[in-house]
Amino acid sequence: MTDKVVAIIGGGVIGGGWAARFLLNGWDVRVFDPDPEAERKISEVLDNARRSLPGLSDVAMPAEGALSFHREISEAVAGAVWIQESVPERLELKRKVYQTVQEHCRVDATIGSSTSGFKPSELQGSATDPGQIVVTHPFNPVYLLPLVELVTTDANDAPLIERARALISSLGMYPLHVRKEIDAHIADRFLEAVWREALWLVRDGIATTQEIDNAIRYGFGIRWAQMGLFETYRVAGGEAGMAHFIEQFGPCLKSPWTRLMDVPDLTDELVKTIADQSDAQSGAHTIRELERIRDNNLVAMLRALKTQDWGAGALLNAQDKVLRGVLALGLEQVDIGQPIVTVQRAVPLDWTDYNGHMNEARYLQAFCDATDRFMQLIGCDAAYISSGGSYFTAETHICHLREVHAGARIEVRTRVLAGQGKKMHLWHEMFEGKDLLATGEHMLIHVSLETRRPSVPGAVVEAGLTRVAQAQAGLEHPEGAGRFVGAPR
Repeated sequence: MTDKVVAIIGGGVIGGGWAARFLLNGWDVRVFDPDPEAERKISEVLDNARRSLPGLSDVAMPAEGALSFHREISEAVAGAVWIQESVPERLELKRKVYQTVQEHCRVDATIGSSTSGFKPSELQGSATDPGQIVVTHPFNPVYLLPLVELVTTDANDAPLIERARALISSLGMYPLHVRKEIDAHIADRFLEAVWREALWLVRDGIATTQEIDNAIRYGFGIRWAQMGLFETYRVAGGEAGMAHFIEQFGPCLKSPWTRLMDVPDLTDELVKTIADQSDAQSGAHTIRELERIRDNNLVAMLRALKTQDWGAGALLNAQDKVLRGVLALGLEQVDIGQPIVTVQRAVPLDWTDYNGHMNEARYLQAFCDATDRFMQLIGCDAAYISSGGSYFTAETHICHLREVHAGARIEVRTRVLAGQGKKMHLWHEMFEGKDLLATGEHMLIHVSLETRRPSVPGAVVEAGLTRVAQAQAGLEHPEGAGRFVGAPR
């Protein structure tokens, strides 16, 4: 029996997002939801997740797990090591679900609740084993956003908490352990504060829904996305730091700038005003189109943070190291007599262009990544480059054979056509499954980084390149190698 089995109880927006996050990380997912439309709804969420989540990683994610739907909670939870409850926010309903779950689940299973409104002690209140139940509150879309508020009580022992933290981390998420339970946890308390203020701004005719959204997304929202609240204000304090910031702006907190303690009545008139403004703002798009726009933007921001190894981007880079798999093998573990797998990854959303397929520059990026990986294999790694030697690309020829779309899982296989002296002649082939998508032919010259001129490679690199070249010398010459632009295939 595999230990990577999760039960999802409640397949709405949040439950479907959890299902996608687990499934695409190699878990078998069992879903219980009495809604006859649950399978369709989760399938639509999965379509978006398959298109967006794998592209956050620069290496291949695990093989997708098995997804099944069950009519009874008892069937769904049998054998599951993790049970994620995402049923509607009614305490009596959640407690009833836990009673059924604990009658049939493993004694060592963890039950996590997606609740944003209930404290774990309330959920544990009538449970057979209170220590199994914790709050694991995510943010939508669960398959992209990494934060999970892990809220526990004294009923949860240290080993269970550590297992929960490790499991959440293994999904590429960040477990924020809230050690002292509080209504609405941490993040939602901020959201509620901003939401209340926004309601008053609309209610008093000061701003429309679109103007409020613009104030956030064009201003502090971008800062918060990468640096949070306190670090943002520390920077705002300049060289004098946070103490100076508080000294300078602290008195403003006593000014009548906010109505956070005063909530407007949600009258029919106010609700209609907000709904009408929201329809005018976003009504041109369907909910699925808005989800895709949201996902496109999130992936672009998260991938930008990856390049800086900052915030959520640092989490993604750490997850890539865990997922690297075959790409972490050394030359001794690779069958060098055959084309070598040098890239395994999904095509991210930001690699596509106005035609809806992968931009030609990204084919080159994938082949450049393959070249970098091959260089590492033969010993031209970061340490070697820092010592003063490297390879420069002198000539490249790419043939684009098929369209490639966002979410496609591509693999690049690399072989050496010639490797002697200062020259390294590589041939890359890009596949999706068995389909050949593109070929790339690259001539590289070894150079001295000190003189920036051609030089003989170091002994280790030269030996590694020669070894692969000799092992692959008997392979059939690839079709298209040496082809000039415009020549028939």
